[in-house]
Amino acid sequence: MTLGLDGTPAIDSLPAAERVLARADELARHSSMEDGIERVYLSPEHARVNAIAASWMREAGMHSWQDAAGNQCGRRSDDPEGMPALVLGSHLDTVPGAGRYDGILGVLVAIEVAERLEHVDLPFALEVVAFADEEGTRFGATLLGSRAFSGGWKSEWNELQDAEGTTLHDAALAFGLDPERIPLAARKPEDVVAYLEAHIEQGPSLERLDRALGVVTSIAAAERRLIRVVGESRHCATPWEIRRDALQGASEMILAIDQIARDHNSPATIGHISVEPDAVNVIPGLAEFSLDLRDATAEGRDMTWEAIRRRIREIALDRSLSVEIESTHAAPEMVCAPHLRESIAVGIRSTGDETPLDLFSVAGHDAMAVGELTDVAMLFVRCAGGISHHKDESVRLDDVAASIDAMHAAVLDVALRYSAGDADAPGLVP
Repeated sequence: MTLGLDGTPAIDSLPAAERVLARADELARHSSMEDGIERVYLSPEHARVNAIAASWMREAGMHSWQDAAGNQCGRRSDDPEGMPALVLGSHLDTVPGAGRYDGILGVLVAIEVAERLEHVDLPFALEVVAFADEEGTRFGATLLGSRAFSGGWKSEWNELQDAEGTTLHDAALAFGLDPERIPLAARKPEDVVAYLEAHIEQGPSLERLDRALGVVTSIAAAERRLIRVVGESRHCATPWEIRRDALQGASEMILAIDQIARDHNSPATIGHISVEPDAVNVIPGLAEFSLDLRDATAEGRDMTWEAIRRRIREIALDRSLSVEIESTHAAPEMVCAPHLRESIAVGIRSTGDETPLDLFSVAGHDAMAVGELTDVAMLFVRCAGGISHHKDESVRLDDVAASIDAMHAAVLDVALRYSAGDADAPGLVP
């Protein structure tokens, strides 16, 4: 049990935390994989978990609706129409072979907080949003749900195709959405007070320091590229001195990327590699690999990339290879609003941690997209071993209880600042 903001005993949050974990288990059963969790945008599994989340929102005293992009939304039933809202949320979609807490925990914690505050007078409305597509698993473009919510939907996304060749346009129709109306999911800045998101850390810092919760300072700037190395396919009898082996060149480039990224402290990941013609006795004439590059700032990311680009060109020249580079995704860093970070810190302090830990998020989150609409902040929750995007993803019951308490207290602190028209929190001036 934690102490309330006034020093009195607060609600025992363990039953709520047990409910959160049980609900995460229930959602995990809705998967397109038989031996793991996969739940993608505009799929039957997406529809089922939206319906379940809607029922939980209604149990928490909210009315619920699915917006034009397939996000499941809830709003306290007593909040007047037209009143600007503080939004809590995260996502319900997953990567293939996922754990059961990435995104899901944030939605379930938000529902618990909304239920606690069902009859509490707040100077704004309170909403919960379960975003439909953060991961980008099906159509390759990330943050589709939160981008639509924030007014960033692009009409060309309707032509994106999944692995079976189904367009997003056709998938939306089959799901029951009108693809031409997806932009109507956009909220107006004047209708949103701010956005708060709870999320597992997806890293080991909290666990190493024996902390349950942390304050997110910013979300990494990221860029993804597809790098194609072109050589010449020939028989394996070809002498060394005239070989133009694309795979050997790509391998040297990948090792160079690893060293440069380490030197610049910019996390870099090669998650895909393929070769052609992919025959055991043929020198590869084409090697293709992906690069996911991140940094605390876009400037730092771009400096690292420039060093990588130069080295790639040098290797290609040395090996008589050519290189084609395609940027497939780019996003600047998203800095969490200082006044909202302080509200999150107030929430963490209410759980007994007097010196909340600041953490930079290497992973991307829906808050990145919502940050284009309004001020955002995030609460990180410890996860075992920092493991995420894996079936072994795990959280502790007491940490989940603390996250509910902390987010509850953070909402109340935002309410105090909003009511006071905090001059240091311009986004919270009503």
